[in-house]
Amino acid sequence: MSLELLEAARRHGAIIATAESCTGGMISAAITDTAGSSEIFDRGFVTYTNSSKVEILGVSEKVLLAHGAVSEEVAAEMALGALRHSGATLAVSTTGIAGPGASDFKPEGRVCFGISDGETIFTETVEFGAIGRDNVRKAAVDHAIRLLLRSIENGVGDH
Repeated sequence: MSLELLEAARRHGAIIATAESCTGGMISAAITDTAGSSEIFDRGFVTYTNSSKVEILGVSEKVLLAHGAVSEEVAAEMALGALRHSGATLAVSTTGIAGPGASDFKPEGRVCFGISDGETIFTETVEFGAIGRDNVRKAAVDHAIRLLLRSIENGVGDH
């Protein structure tokens, strides 16, 4: 799927950045595993802690307190922060609970995604379920790549 993403991004002139929490850089790795990815990938941010989300991406502490790190609101701010701090035209973000175990209020397997070109922002939450840490992370990477591909094919992030 990364080759398909590479080809679509080339056609549309899209440059990608990632802001990752629960996937820990796996989206960036999936993209850069494809030869030629330097044409379409600018950089990736791994912001695992709340403080790194604030310091590196500019996520609002108020938003973190009000909604928690695993929220569409934080995913949106992460994607926007990745755009602000890169040369990208399109950014995708992930924040979630890969497991094992859930939090007091959010189940294991919940991942929130954000994708933005600075003008539009799309967020969604996917409940992958308690399928195990590795499977949640892999599923989140696949979903993020599909979101990027769909966005690029729809003209989001065109350069």
